[in-house]
Amino acid sequence: MNNSLAGASRSLFSRTALCLAALLLGGGGASAATPASGNISTAAPNLAWDFAPVVAGQFTNAGIQDVCPPGVCDNYDLTISLPQPADTFYQTMTATLTLHYEWNSSAPTDMDEFAISPSGAEYGPGNPDGTVTGPGFSDIVITDPIDGVWHVRETAALVPIPTASHATANLTVATRTSPPTPKIPPSAPKYANYPADENMAAPLGSTANGAHGAGEPSIGVNWKSGTVFIESGNHTLRAIFDAAGKATWTDVRSPFARVSLDPILWADSQFGRIFESQLDGACSTTSYTEDDGNTWIPTEGCGTPAGPDHQTLGGGAYATPKPAVTSWPHAIYYCSQGIAAAICARSDDGGTTFGPGVPIYNLTQCGGLHGHIRVAPDGTAYVPNSSCGGSQGVAVSSDNGLSWAVRTVPRARSYRNGGDPSVSAGANGTLYFGYVDADGHPKIALSSDRGVTWAKEFDAGQSYGLQNGEFSEVIAGDDDRAAFAFLGSATPGDNQSSDFKGVWHMYVATTFNRGKTWVTTDITPTDPVQRGCIWNGGGSNQCRNLLDFNDITTDAIGRVLVGYADGCTGACVSDPTQNTFDAWATIARQTTGKTLFSRFDGTLPNK
Repeated sequence: MNNSLAGASRSLFSRTALCLAALLLGGGGASAATPASGNISTAAPNLAWDFAPVVAGQFTNAGIQDVCPPGVCDNYDLTISLPQPADTFYQTMTATLTLHYEWNSSAPTDMDEFAISPSGAEYGPGNPDGTVTGPGFSDIVITDPIDGVWHVRETAALVPIPTASHATANLTVATRTSPPTPKIPPSAPKYANYPADENMAAPLGSTANGAHGAGEPSIGVNWKSGTVFIESGNHTLRAIFDAAGKATWTDVRSPFARVSLDPILWADSQFGRIFESQLDGACSTTSYTEDDGNTWIPTEGCGTPAGPDHQTLGGGAYATPKPAVTSWPHAIYYCSQGIAAAICARSDDGGTTFGPGVPIYNLTQCGGLHGHIRVAPDGTAYVPNSSCGGSQGVAVSSDNGLSWAVRTVPRARSYRNGGDPSVSAGANGTLYFGYVDADGHPKIALSSDRGVTWAKEFDAGQSYGLQNGEFSEVIAGDDDRAAFAFLGSATPGDNQSSDFKGVWHMYVATTFNRGKTWVTTDITPTDPVQRGCIWNGGGSNQCRNLLDFNDITTDAIGRVLVGYADGCTGACVSDPTQNTFDAWATIARQTTGKTLFSRFDGTLPNK
């Protein structure tokens, strides 16, 4: 167990939980798993054991699995033995570890199982996750588990009556013929990928179109017309999809988009106003279109003061009370990263001008770069950050940007590679926070109280055995529906290193039941998005072709669209020895399944 994690988590226990544990143990000492440990291997692939009874009040992501106090947690040490060390064995073979966990209780009960690897990577709380009366179960499926001693832990989230459980472990091995592919329900959303047309005409004033050079793209949709936009550097690309799903591409670059240190596109989708923003020192040159890019209107660009890096535009409904004087239905925010603080300013006239910039956090609160601002349907504004006192977190404003509070996600450990987390709120305020954890795993957590407390996180890459993630992007629709897109690689190791050999694909995890279950799909299974490292350290590193982030949105029916830069093109697609380090603007567009708005269920084919 990681001692620093143990120390950090120990302070998170609630007094209620400790009292309940004391009551449970008062009659004569703690029980323990029976047996307490076991060894699983390719020769002996099955194990079973019984966990001791546990009891506790409601834990809200308190990290009890890290320290496992008796009475609220029980531990089983599972040793995985492979014929060769994992790094060697998994070059030609693949393995799947399935942990099944079941219990029975006469009261509403939420039991969790976690698996902590020898390297400290954490899997759990299992799937499905929720409160049930009667028999309940949860499964953790881990692809290519490393060898060594794993801590498999039963924990009590909401267990009013002391409840024991039974667990089994199964290890299956097969010859590696392709990347691990889990069983995906036929009803799971599917996607088609649309790279920008390399032959579209160059816009006026340019010598080439913007199909390539699309590192850190952002995406938006005009809900009035259905037109989709993706930003590629300082080129705004327009994609119009016909009824058959064919895309017609046009480079509609704004004449005001010239010098750019960072590009951002944002759509006030409901009202058909599309913004493009180009960082230019301590402010940005910004313009918008209301006729799908045929004409552009310049704006003030930012509020003052503003920071010189990593700007983001976003907006939505006003919080109550709404300002007395406004001329646009939505509040629009411009946020940017300064040296000592991050700053947001609000526009009340549709992004034409901005009020004064307001600090949203300082260096004593958060040290990382912020991600994209999102505004909830109730007007609460959220700006996520990857490093807030050892955790990841979010700056929150409930008064239309006049004041901000930093709220951390305790179990989301700061990611040393600095990737932006992403946040989005559902129709009734459920907040979805997608991030890459310190162990490299892409995870998502939920909050029902604007980030004050957080439910248990879900490892969205576990079914594929993903060991590294980058570029988290989240979008929510109905309160119980959300999509989480990210780049993932099953190769362990330092993905910033020039000798990293991982292959990256684009994945989308979707929930239709408020995070109780998620289904993750590889939406680029035959076409890697990148080979090798993804550099996040700035400068001109060869692996910096993708820059800092991707983006995600929905259209008017809740269809999910992901904007990303494809770094592996041409010979790189089929030849592992080739690497193009490209940045080809690409849109992944949902083609089947439920959308994020239930009122449009049935609009897309079911499968």
